[in-house]
Amino acid sequence: MPTVVHGFDWPDRVLVGTIGGPGSRAFYLQVREGRRVVSVLLEKQQAALLSEKIEQLLDGLMTTDSPVAIPAEAPPELVDSAPLEPVDEQFRAGTLGLGWDPSRAQIVLQAYSDQPLSDDDADEEQPAEIVAVRMPVGTARAFVQSTRAVVQAGRPLCPRCGHPMDPDGHVCEQPGLV
Repeated sequence: MPTVVHGFDWPDRVLVGTIGGPGSRAFYLQVREGRRVVSVLLEKQQAALLSEKIEQLLDGLMTTDSPVAIPAEAPPELVDSAPLEPVDEQFRAGTLGLGWDPSRAQIVLQAYSDQPLSDDDADEEQPAEIVAVRMPVGTARAFVQSTRAVVQAGRPLCPRCGHPMDPDGHVCEQPGLV
């Protein structure tokens, strides 16, 4: 059985959003193209790292002799801070991939399912599903900005130990504090 690939070449919407309150949020990468919507469950750390790596890639492209104009800031009209559309989880992301397609001037994001194919004949484990998203550079900058906002909207951090504080209290874990 071959890997199922959900490809999005020019998505209408690509964002990271959450379901649930701070401390118990589930993070989703959601992509929409026309009426087709795919939602992939992510870890918070995956979302944070994804935005960081996309920003590094875009910043690196700005320093090369690329014929593509890379915006230094996200175009405000492209920043998507609206809630997720109804979520029907496609799969949980295991590995994420990131690349640059110079022929189309797009960032390429791939989310691989954490479930391998059950084909015993395969030499290497292959993911059962992949979401492959191509984003223009302006959309990618906006994705970085909105993803960071979502990640940072969680529980406030303790100023002493840096760990998240729960709404019902916090026991500081810094040595020497009671």
